[in-house]
Amino acid sequence: MGGKEISLEKLRQRDTRRVAALFLAPVAILMAIYVIYPIIDTFITSTYQWNGISAGKKFIGIGNWKTLLADSSFWIAFRNNLVIMVLSICIQIPIGLALATFLDFGGKKLTVFKVIWFIPLLMSSVAIGFLFTYALATNGGLVSTISGWFGGGNVDLLGNPKTALLTVIMVICWQFTPFYMVYFMAAFTNIPYDVFEAARIDGATRGQYFWKIAFPLLVPSMKSAAILSMVGSLKYFDLIYVMTGGGPGTSTELMATYMYKQSFSTFNMGYGSAVAGGMFILISMVSLITMKLLNGKEEA
Repeated sequence: MGGKEISLEKLRQRDTRRVAALFLAPVAILMAIYVIYPIIDTFITSTYQWNGISAGKKFIGIGNWKTLLADSSFWIAFRNNLVIMVLSICIQIPIGLALATFLDFGGKKLTVFKVIWFIPLLMSSVAIGFLFTYALATNGGLVSTISGWFGGGNVDLLGNPKTALLTVIMVICWQFTPFYMVYFMAAFTNIPYDVFEAARIDGATRGQYFWKIAFPLLVPSMKSAAILSMVGSLKYFDLIYVMTGGGPGTSTELMATYMYKQSFSTFNMGYGSAVAGGMFILISMVSLITMKLLNGKEEA
């Protein structure tokens, strides 16, 4: 009997593995074709001097990578990505949490604000880029017009290297803060209502409930939101490319826009692939370090 039970158990495990493999196969195939293969091919292409069009490729080994390590424009783009990452986390998550808290405490009577505040996230980044490009135009733009009402001159926010990056960051935060608002609203629903009622019965104010009870329970969601914001910030492209094209100069240049220019503007596909590979490595490193720092205490 014991032998039969063991064999039946092994049979069940084998059938489970077969079913799991059957259901995972389509996903694995798609991942291999659209994720793993492009990454491998990018690193292979980075070892060639190639314009991306002609059939002829010249193998140069790690020549493109040596150029990348000494390329100040790439490291400026990486620095700009880090600035966007830090400011996005510091702006989007607190504001998103504040909006979610306001809506959670307000109940159904504030539903209209949910709709209004969610609108920016429904718009495409390209459309938002064009919208703010015209709104922030030096001549006739919204900011310049308001400045003129008070006797000031035209304000060039996107054409000034000192203000261009911060201006773009504000637009990014305007678009994506509603995502974190909805994210934290979902996190609030995971807190049992009995906890809120118990706190109110014990005499806690709404502020005390938030800071002493709700906020500690929301910390795991805040960590996840920070990771999402960080990864997204390191691969921005469309909105910035539409608004500034990486200019003026390199003030808003990002790794993605720099990679695009090298690959499709100057037709240096080999070096553009090296930039993409460097971007992949740096994003992976920053992501792993950040997740380690955020989850380090929990693992300990």
